[in-house]
Amino acid sequence: MKPTAVVICPGRGTYNKPELGYLQRHHADKLEFLASLDRCRKDNQQPSLSDLDGAERFRPALHTTGDNASALIYACAMADFLSIASERVEIVAITGNSMGWYLALAAAGACSFSEGMRIVNTMGTLMHQQAEGKQLIYPRCDDQWQHQPHLDERLKSTIERLNREPETAIFPSIDLGLMSVIAANQRGSDALLAALPREQDRYPMVLPHHAAFHSPLMQPVSDVAFDTFDASLLTVPKVPLIDGRGAIWQPYGGDTQALFEYTFGEQVCVTYNYSRAIEVACKEFAPDQLIILGPGSTLGAPTAQQLVSMQWSGIDGKAAFKQRQESHPFVLSMGLEKQRSRVV
Repeated sequence: MKPTAVVICPGRGTYNKPELGYLQRHHADKLEFLASLDRCRKDNQQPSLSDLDGAERFRPALHTTGDNASALIYACAMADFLSIASERVEIVAITGNSMGWYLALAAAGACSFSEGMRIVNTMGTLMHQQAEGKQLIYPRCDDQWQHQPHLDERLKSTIERLNREPETAIFPSIDLGLMSVIAANQRGSDALLAALPREQDRYPMVLPHHAAFHSPLMQPVSDVAFDTFDASLLTVPKVPLIDGRGAIWQPYGGDTQALFEYTFGEQVCVTYNYSRAIEVACKEFAPDQLIILGPGSTLGAPTAQQLVSMQWSGIDGKAAFKQRQESHPFVLSMGLEKQRSRVV
């Protein structure tokens, strides 16, 4: 009997300097597939995926902007999805983090791969051209992934206090394991950076080239998306989909109009609860594995932190998670060579 798996699609921050050349290294056999995605880029006078991925050096100003990073991540993740060996694993559900929701739609068959590329490329470009504000990340745990309630209280009270100041707008953006991603306008971002005490020598951290995703500040982008797409773009998924609220969209009997409205409305402008999505994935589908598509492996830690917070399968801290990964890995990141070899 094949092991079961929930597939997790990554978000915007997963194509970085170490990932340069990811398509060339892992997917040289998928030239036709990548060419089909590049046609969307060509129609919009954008650099091709092969040119971006095959650049001699990583350039943050080029590779991490919304219009380019989104398309690169989509291509890498969908190519990874196509590489999963069906004889080695049974996919029972699909979810994702943030932009990964658009990827999950394509992976689950709620839209074609080419339409998924059009969604990602359009939304990434809109974010690059029109979106305002920033995202910051702040921990709710110590460096051993133990929840620290006082950090929750500190962040909550700080946001409430700062939001009383004129022209300040701060919102919860993503519940990411035991990390909080915060969306804010420029005034709010500056105020948070000044007000929050430093934790673990790196937080609060501003995420480069990220706007105030999953907050009311994205309403103009949502409005343009509804004017650009229509509900015929989507169909019911072929595999259960878990969204950013933890709701499950079941195959063959879903409401495509509701799926369309969620995708370009609430999903854009309201907090994305990745932690809840992982909780639902584990408790509703009881998978043998969680497979995180590449590129990169930055989503591994937040996923593990959520397992710790649930004490899933006896995983009660960072050390326990690492021990489990060494003996019978539960989280497999395709961006890591050793783990990738277990599923391709």
